[in-house]
Amino acid sequence: MTLDAFPRTPLFDAPTPIQRLERIEAALKLSGARLFVKRDDLMGLGGGGNKLRKLEFLLGAAIEQGCDTFVTTGARQSNHARLSAAAAARMGLKAELMLTDTVQREDPSYLHNGNQLLDGLFGAKVHHLPRGTDSLAAAHARAEELKAEGRRPYVVGSGGSSPVGALGYVSCAREIQAQEAALGLRFGTVIVANGSHGTHAGLAAGIDDPRRVLSFTVLAELAEAERGTLALANATRALIGGAPLGAEDIRIDGSQRGEAYGIPTEAMLAAVRLMARAEGLLIDPVYSGKAFAGVLAGLREGSLRGDVLFVMTGGTPGLYAYQPAFA
Repeated sequence: MTLDAFPRTPLFDAPTPIQRLERIEAALKLSGARLFVKRDDLMGLGGGGNKLRKLEFLLGAAIEQGCDTFVTTGARQSNHARLSAAAAARMGLKAELMLTDTVQREDPSYLHNGNQLLDGLFGAKVHHLPRGTDSLAAAHARAEELKAEGRRPYVVGSGGSSPVGALGYVSCAREIQAQEAALGLRFGTVIVANGSHGTHAGLAAGIDDPRRVLSFTVLAELAEAERGTLALANATRALIGGAPLGAEDIRIDGSQRGEAYGIPTEAMLAAVRLMARAEGLLIDPVYSGKAFAGVLAGLREGSLRGDVLFVMTGGTPGLYAYQPAFA
């Protein structure tokens, strides 16, 4: 089945560019490898970021169903929640965000800056949930309240990482392949961060060889990330008519997660600084920062060779919530 068969709401201009990071190559004194970045941060709506790819299909489904309120979940500094609020505003829908205090931080930067500041600017109604709350259950309960008020809610889980949302990265996989053909390249490894699994799952479901995709888990423990990503990739392939993938098709590295989700690591801080100081580019501290630390480690160790593509997924507003870590 082609992606044209699914309702879709355009939210950004595609394709996002692929650029070579020659100054980082020089800083690492690379031989036998070239490093490229796909700029999925360059999406104008809501501060940009990869969640817009998923939201094109999720909002498409919501609007087709006649919904007027987009209800979703995430951590307090969720990029997905921020972009859901922005995209809903663009499309004339209300947004309600069920945000859980997942990360053990109480400093003002984390509580009130970054994505938290923008959620309010985009007009979302924010519900703060205590640590340990089942946020998806809370979202469905809120949806029932909205229905009783005569509203028509559409509920989406964390990261927009449902099979419908993952179609956004099926589209991205095809976009990358078209760019490879135009550039005369073939990337041996396509690298992403893995949080709620949707980005990796969508790429694996849509690309010609799913083993080209490597992710670094930043949220779940490795075994859980592997199970969740495979299940979501196969659910997504079922939508588009692809054959199921096996466990051997899902490559995930657990070396960069650190103590827990959202907790800074020294490798992440160094990776964010190198990208900023060598290339003038900003990557977020929760997702791309940790994944790019994994890219740098692989290039230095020689486990990553040939042409390597890092998918830079945005989340720049999160940097402002992590000021104490960079101070």
